[in-house]
Amino acid sequence: MFHPHIRETIRMFTASTTGIRPTLASVLWPAAAGSPALRSLALAVGGTVLLWLSAKIQVPLLPVPITMQTLAVLALGVAYGPRLGAATMALYLAEAAVGLPVLAGGWSEGGGIRHLYGPTAGYLAGFVAAAAVSGRLAERGRDRTIWRAGAAMVTGNLIICVLGLAWLTYLIGLAGAVTYGLLPFLAGDA
Repeated sequence: MFHPHIRETIRMFTASTTGIRPTLASVLWPAAAGSPALRSLALAVGGTVLLWLSAKIQVPLLPVPITMQTLAVLALGVAYGPRLGAATMALYLAEAAVGLPVLAGGWSEGGGIRHLYGPTAGYLAGFVAAAAVSGRLAERGRDRTIWRAGAAMVTGNLIICVLGLAWLTYLIGLAGAVTYGLLPFLAGDA
């Protein structure tokens, strides 16, 4: 009835939406190899180190700098899955809240709870949601090709942008949020 390529596409789509697939992290480091809690902790801490380093690669703009964090958030979400991805982002935000210098800024700039309600707060909250959604899409097989992985990451990126813009709009109004919190990021996001 359908062309063979269409049948194969339908089979791949239905297979990827009916069950949970292993994430990259679970393939490279199966949970059965050792303590699952220790594995999760090691992956989460490693992920926060990646986020910390990606925050330091930046173009300093105000009120929101351009960093490599979004790429790291989305890659970790896809690689870790929804629970470990979101937990890694939450650990990263906890590290920032207690004063570790993990956020964008100079290497010696401190963290602190103030960053979690400043201009970048919406984007930071978006990290948790984006990692969870991108990870869920990966578990559903949406990361098995470059195009599907790209679509999962675009979805996560939209979540970060929406939450970031919503908070920034609350702080400085819609026009300012679009001017300073969206337009400078479009080329990099693409």
